Amino acid sequence: MFTGIITDIGTITELTPEGDLRARIRTGYDTGGIDLGASIASDGVCLTVVDLGPDWYEVQISAETVSKTNIAGWQTGARINLERALRVGDELGGHIVSGHVDGVAEVVSVTEEGDSTRVVLRAPQDLARFIAPKGSVALNGTSLTVNEVDGTDFGINFIPHTKVATTWGDVAVGDRVNLEIDTLARYVARLAEMPRE
Repeated sequence: MFTGIITDIGTITELTPEGDLRARIRTGYDTGGIDLGASIASDGVCLTVVDLGPDWYEVQISAETVSKTNIAGWQTGARINLERALRVGDELGGHIVSGHVDGVAEVVSVTEEGDSTRVVLRAPQDLARFIAPKGSVALNGTSLTVNEVDGTDFGINFIPHTKVATTWGDVAVGDRVNLEIDTLARYVARLAEMPRE
């Protein structure tokens, strides 16, 4: 369980086909405080730590996860958003995020508006109905508020702090972004589909 508040920016240093895919990620986290088997959201994907070093951790990523996320496009040297799993008593600063990516959205426009950056993304058709104005989404693991929705397109504003504290300062048109819809929206939609007796 995560909140979508990014606490480090990692760098992918190795990608090795090993069964599925193994990735080594350099981090600023104190890896002495990370256990093998711990979950770390890496660009919004909940991944399990399988090895550790002084400033890195490694994860194994299944072919299923690669096919459903933007991990297929990961390259060595790329920067990714990181968040460690919640502990009892941690502040819930964003919204409840599972790290189970629902699909991949595409950045269709990037516009500077004052000090902020306005980004419009296109969601997959089957996920667009879960995205609502002023609702929450997790994009590459970052908890964000939706400004507006137009069909499958939705807009987000990134303030200067978010652009520095995450990888969103590097956003470009055409980027493929991990999208996790809000858990509450998923359950409300499911309830609405249930037949009434």
